[in-house]
Amino acid sequence: MITQADFPNFPIAEKIPKTFDDFGTSRVDDYYWIRSPKDQKTLDYVNAENAYKDTVMAHTKPLQEKLFSELKSRIKEEDQSVPYFENGYFYYGRTETGKQYSVLCRRKTTMDSPEEIIMDFNKESEGKPTFIVGQSEVSPDGNILAYSYNLTGSSVETDLYFKDLKTGQMLPDVIKGIQGVEWANDNKTIFYATANAALRADKVFMHQLGQKSADNQIFIEPNELFNVRLRKTRSQAFIQIVSESFTTTDLHLIDANKPDVKPILFTPKIQDVEYNVDHHTGKFFVLERDKEHKNRRVYEVPLKGFENRKNWKEIIAHQADTKIENINVFEKFLVYVTKKQGLKSIQARNLTTGEIKTVSFPEPVYVIGSGANPNYTATKFRYSYSSLNRPQSTFDYDLLEDKSIKLKEQEIPGGFNAENYTVERIWAKAKDGKEVPMAVIYKKDLQKNGKNPALLYSYGSYGYPTEANFSSSIFSLVDRGFVYALASIRGGDDLGEEWYEDGKLQNKKNSFTDFIACAEHLIDQKYTQPSKLAIMGGSAGGLLMGAVVNMRPELFQAVLALVPFVDVINTMQDKTLPLTTQEYEQWGDPAVKSDFEYMKSYSPYDNIEKKNYPNILATGGLNDSQVGFHEPTKWVAKLRAMKTDQNLVLLQINMKSGHGGASGRFDKLKDTAFYYAFALDRLGVE
Repeated sequence: MITQADFPNFPIAEKIPKTFDDFGTSRVDDYYWIRSPKDQKTLDYVNAENAYKDTVMAHTKPLQEKLFSELKSRIKEEDQSVPYFENGYFYYGRTETGKQYSVLCRRKTTMDSPEEIIMDFNKESEGKPTFIVGQSEVSPDGNILAYSYNLTGSSVETDLYFKDLKTGQMLPDVIKGIQGVEWANDNKTIFYATANAALRADKVFMHQLGQKSADNQIFIEPNELFNVRLRKTRSQAFIQIVSESFTTTDLHLIDANKPDVKPILFTPKIQDVEYNVDHHTGKFFVLERDKEHKNRRVYEVPLKGFENRKNWKEIIAHQADTKIENINVFEKFLVYVTKKQGLKSIQARNLTTGEIKTVSFPEPVYVIGSGANPNYTATKFRYSYSSLNRPQSTFDYDLLEDKSIKLKEQEIPGGFNAENYTVERIWAKAKDGKEVPMAVIYKKDLQKNGKNPALLYSYGSYGYPTEANFSSSIFSLVDRGFVYALASIRGGDDLGEEWYEDGKLQNKKNSFTDFIACAEHLIDQKYTQPSKLAIMGGSAGGLLMGAVVNMRPELFQAVLALVPFVDVINTMQDKTLPLTTQEYEQWGDPAVKSDFEYMKSYSPYDNIEKKNYPNILATGGLNDSQVGFHEPTKWVAKLRAMKTDQNLVLLQINMKSGHGGASGRFDKLKDTAFYYAFALDRLGVE
C-alpha cells in the first residue's frame, strides 16, 4: 500500500500567522489567508492540491473506471417518474440514455394523450460547464412555466425564467437571484423571495408578467436569525410567506385570488414556537411545536378569528414517544406522518366521521416519504417506501378503501435480489448510556470475524435524520464484502425532537461520542476492525468526521469528509459569510463566551494535534456558498503540517461546482467512484 512517503512532494501551504483576540486570549491562524476564490495565490495552492491528488490516486484509475461502470450499470438510464395529476394535466419527468439531466413532460387529461415536453434540461444545459436545476412551477391555467437554474454551482440562489407553453417561446421576463417562487391564481402574478449579501432569504417581491417597472417589495424580515420561504396551500387559496429560524416561526397569508391585497399576519412571533399551517374550507389546520410539546400537536383553527388562540381546538395531542412529522390537508381527509423509535407510519383521519386508519410497515428498517400530492380533492395519498435492501417503490394509499396500491418499483438493470443481503437494526451504548440505533447491511454469507471492511456513515445535525434509504451505489462496496452502516446519532431527530436537541448547541459533542460508540460497537461485535473501518459524512456530517478523528483517530483507517464544515470558529465569527448568523441557534453565538469556548473545544481545525491521523480525503467546491472551499483546504494544510504519520491526506476541490458537487447524474457517479476507490485502496480491499 502506498503512503505519503511514496509521494513526499505534497503542496505546502505558506504559514502567514494572523492573531485573534478571543475574550482576552490570543489565537493564531496560520492559514487564514486561504480564503478568497479570486486570489491567485489561493488558486495556485488549490490547483497544486488537485494535481497532487491526481498523482497520488493515478494507480486507482482502472478501479475508478470499473466502479463507475458498476454504478452506472445499476441505473436505468431511460426511465420515467410516476405521473401525478394537477390542473388538467398528468405531469412526469423522464431520463434518456446517456443524458445527464431530466426532461419535464405532461399529457393532457389522460396518459394516452400526446406527450408535451415542457422543458428539456439537457438542451438547456448545453454549453454550460455547471448547471444546477432549481424550481419548476407551471401557472394554474397550465400556460406558463416558471423555472430556474444556477450556473455557478450554488444551490442557494437561482435565476428565474418564463416559457410560454402554448407557443414554446421564452418570455422577456428574467429575475436574477431568487430563492423560491409561487404563482397567484390570476396566472400573471408571481411572488418570489430574494436574499441579502449573506445569502439569507429576507425579502419577498411581487412581479406581473410583462411588468416594466421595478417589482413591488411586499415583505422584509430584518431579524438575521430568520429565513423567508414561500408556500402555496394545497387548496390553492393562499400563498404563505413563512419566516422562520431554527426555533421560531412567523407566517403571513396572501389571498391567492387577490394578489394585490396586503399580506395578513397569522400569529405574532412567539419565541421557541414553530408551526406549519394548511388551509381547509372554512378553517386551518396547524401543526405546532413548543418547548413543552416538542414532538408537536395539531390544532383546528377557524378561518375567521384565527388570530385569537382561544379559538384554537386541539385535535391531535402531543405524545412523548411519537413525533408528528408533517400534516397533509385534503378536502375529506387529514393525513399525517408520525415517527416512533425512528420508524414512520401514516395516519389518515376522515374529516367527516373522525375515523382514523393507520398504514404501518413490518420490516425492522425502512424509510417512507411523502410523494407528489397536489390535489386538494384527492382520495389517494402518494408515498414512497424503501429500505437498505429494498429498491424504492411508489404507492398510492386509497383513503376510502384503506389499502395501498403499488404504482412502480425502482428497477435495477441486470436484476437485484434482496434476499442476498442481511439487514439489521442494532443499538450501540453511548458514553452517557443512551442507546443509539444503527441500520446495517451486508452479504448473507459474511462472517462476523472482525476481518471485514466497513463503511460507517452519519450526519447528525439540524434535526435531519440519517435514514436507511435504498442506494444502488453502496452495493459496489457491499458486494466486495463490506459492512455498510448508518448511525442515527443525536443531532438528527431520528428518535424524536429531544434526540435532535441533545445534539446541538451545548450538547453538540453528544453527536461525536454517539458516532464513536457506534464505531466501537461494530468493532466489539466483530463486524470489522479499526484497520478495516472507513467513515463518511458531508457538510455538517463533515464536521462530525473532523471532530471524531481528533478525538479517536486510532479507531479509523480512512475518512471521507465531503464539503466538511471544519473551521467552526472562524466561520461563525464572520457575519459576512453566507448563512452564518442563522446558524447561531444550531452551534451558538461566538460573541457569547460560553458558546465560543464550547465551539472551540470541538472545532476540527482548531483541535488538530501532533499525532497520528487516519487516511483522509477532503472535498470542496470553489463556488460553495454553504461551506466555503477554504474550510477543507485550510484543514488539509494544517493536518499535513501537524500529523506524525505517513498516511495520505488528499484534497479534491471541484473548480466549477458548489455545495452539491457535480451537477449531472453521471458526473456525480464519477465522484462516488473516486470516493469508493479511495476507501477500497486505503483499506487494502482487492
